Amino acid sequence: MPFARISLQRGKSAAYLRTLADQLHRALVEAFEVPPDDRFQIIHQHEPGELIVDRDYLGGPRSADYVLIHLTAGRPRSAATKQAFYRRAVALLGEAPGLRPQDVMIVIASTQAEDWSFAGGVAALVAAEVQS
Repeated sequence: MPFARISLQRGKSAAYLRTLADQLHRALVEAFEVPPDDRFQIIHQHEPGELIVDRDYLGGPRSADYVLIHLTAGRPRSAATKQAFYRRAVALLGEAPGLRPQDVMIVIASTQAEDWSFAGGVAALVAAEVQS
């Protein structure tokens, strides 16, 4: 149940944004142990000057096509799972919409079951654990 925030510079087409989101979700399903119907994503487009990154820090050079993906995950994943996900995401995003590996940054933060209420003011994941 990761929640993805995708940040990039404003100016891409709706088709580009949809492809970006679809490829990210595909990588999550294929390499991050996410069910296909578990999809929560927000795309943030920023005006020039609002997305400030070091063009060369640990893996550049980065271009104006830079994308920052911040995942809030519902449970921790192993280092091997994270590495496999990073590789798959970069490969898929390279295929379409055509991002260079240097332009993809991914940050993962893990949470606990009680940190999520999907609807109705209920921590449904905690209730599911209690019923198990």
